Amino acid sequence: MTDTTETTGTTAAVTETAERRRRFERGRTVLEAVDGRAGSKVVEALDDISPELAHQVVAWGFGEIYARPGLEPRDRQLVTLGMLTALGGCEPQLEIHVGAALNAGLTPEQIIEALLHAAVYCGFPRALNATFAAKRVFAERGLLPIA
Repeated sequence: MTDTTETTGTTAAVTETAERRRRFERGRTVLEAVDGRAGSKVVEALDDISPELAHQVVAWGFGEIYARPGLEPRDRQLVTLGMLTALGGCEPQLEIHVGAALNAGLTPEQIIEALLHAAVYCGFPRALNATFAAKRVFAERGLLPIA
């Protein structure tokens, strides 16, 4: 007689592993569409210190949240830019998401306007830091001067 608890546990573990892989692959597809190579670099940088954090960023952040149908990619990027600006200290992530915002169809002028708008709610230091992060991305892409 077979112990069904052991068999069921093994089947559940295999199913969970397959589901985990599926979510990661879905997230990777969305990540590449949103962030391009910049997002992959972040994931790779975590490989030797926190592969589980990398997995969660991809599987949950992109596979579950970014993949939701409720907002267009450009709108998600506007929200993300505002949130990262408000948090402060997120300039490396801001640079990635400024690039993602450009990839999603926002113009440099729209990005700068969103960061200027953030100054009202977040203060000038955070808006300045965000603007300088955007400037670095614009410079890398040959988009300066804006004004």
